[in-house]
Amino acid sequence: MTTLYDNGKLFTADPARPWASAMAVENGDIVWVGDDPFGDWAFPGNETAERIDLGGKFVTPGFIDSHMHLVGYGRLLGEVSLTEHTGSLSKMCDAVRAFIEKNQIPEGAWVCGRGWNQDHFQDEKRYPDCHDLDGISDKHPIFLTRACGHLAVANTMAMRLAGMGADTPQPKDGRFLVDSQGAPLGIFEENAITMIKNAICGPSLLEVKSYIRAACKKLNSFGITSVHSDDFLSLPQTGYETVLQAYRELEQEGELTVKIYEQSQFEDLKQLQEFVEKGYVTGTGTEYVKIGPLKIVGDGSLGARTALLSSPYADEPTTCGIGILSQEQLDQMILYGHSHGMQIAVHAIGDGMMEMVMQAYEKALKAYPRKDHRHGIVHCQITTRKLLERFRELSLNGYIQTIFLDYDSRIVESRVGKERAKDTYQFKTLLDMGCAISNGSDCPVETPDVMKGIQCAVTRTSLDGARTFLPEQALDLETAISSYTAMAAQAAFEEGRKGMLRQGMAADFVVLRSDPTQVLAKDLGKVQVAATFVDGAQVYGDGASESAF
Repeated sequence: MTTLYDNGKLFTADPARPWASAMAVENGDIVWVGDDPFGDWAFPGNETAERIDLGGKFVTPGFIDSHMHLVGYGRLLGEVSLTEHTGSLSKMCDAVRAFIEKNQIPEGAWVCGRGWNQDHFQDEKRYPDCHDLDGISDKHPIFLTRACGHLAVANTMAMRLAGMGADTPQPKDGRFLVDSQGAPLGIFEENAITMIKNAICGPSLLEVKSYIRAACKKLNSFGITSVHSDDFLSLPQTGYETVLQAYRELEQEGELTVKIYEQSQFEDLKQLQEFVEKGYVTGTGTEYVKIGPLKIVGDGSLGARTALLSSPYADEPTTCGIGILSQEQLDQMILYGHSHGMQIAVHAIGDGMMEMVMQAYEKALKAYPRKDHRHGIVHCQITTRKLLERFRELSLNGYIQTIFLDYDSRIVESRVGKERAKDTYQFKTLLDMGCAISNGSDCPVETPDVMKGIQCAVTRTSLDGARTFLPEQALDLETAISSYTAMAAQAAFEEGRKGMLRQGMAADFVVLRSDPTQVLAKDLGKVQVAATFVDGAQVYGDGASESAF
């Protein structure tokens, strides 16, 4: 059966034909795109096609979030979400207390949550500690992760279950803070977070599948049809085989409504070698569950001051941040992955870590030249002119998150100083230099609301309109949409199947309730999704009828 969608405003993201008013879909693929379906559509049998009148609605290719954590997001949907309760430390504690009472969490059961940010606290601008969380409950182990995911806080009961005490040694590539007596304060940075996570029981396969279902439902509501997702280390006591099995079973059961390009994260070379020796390399899998790049985390976050800078933080001169891996470890993992056919994506926010990553890429490419590697750097926030030039020289992809400007615009100058800040978040510069970029949310660090990310890309202004940062780096609307569609598909070697509305592409597309070209830039984030389609099947919105559009 062929379905004809006409009388719409289609942004195709196809440079050969950016705009159209109609398209035809058959067997999950786009078979025709044009302007006059009754005049120039050459597909046989078009006169019998089911016709859907889009009513002038704006249509784009399905949105692709090129860096997020789908499984972790799904799990968070059933935990304490602190994103909207971070106006003060006391409100955050009240939200956790209310969650325990509302859900009647039994004594001894873990209470976990995520989303707090001390920079938003109006009463006390500091990290919460075990004493704050003990005041919520001393009968539940409590573990709350900062919005960035690179810092977390636990109460005394949680630390006791993790076997921690005054004599606990500091972990490698991370730290926990202590008081003047040397007792842990319950504040954990980077790899120290696993000290608490390892005390939490891992979920069952059925629970992992429930997380994925919940996340997919929310992602579809934002028009997202594909993600590059970093999942292997998202859950305590859960191996990557369980995560992959959950995805595969949902695909077989017809319940996977988001296509997965797995950013396969490993912490050391041995884990990576075992993975590759099992036959897992970039590109293996199906259109719905595919192995993507080797994912490596190099440093922390700007908000937590754990991103590795080349010189001390302007507002905390005692630290340059934390390098999670040494240069030798980076060299080894990147060389092994590259030499075994893996694409590679490394989390690097600070310029100090980006310099280390680029050195490792240079060594690997020199030892094993490969022209179309599509390696990249995830976040690439605190850049320098020299680093930007090396992006181009190494043909790297910048995995950007324009939504980060909503929060980071308030802290970047204080963190790194005004002069250094002038060369940061250089997304337009990267494009102008001929570099590849792709957009995403790093969800659950941020909500995966694509239209809000597009708004930040176009305005370079926080969502409340209060702060604008380097407006000359703004993207035009078409480029911003393309960063979530065609550019994100290219970052996954999938430009032949998705990211554009073009004949031969998968029929992944989004119908918006209003035309983003006709609204003020400051209101782009208010544009809502009317319907989302994956392989031609509607996965979100009202029925596919004239009344729905």
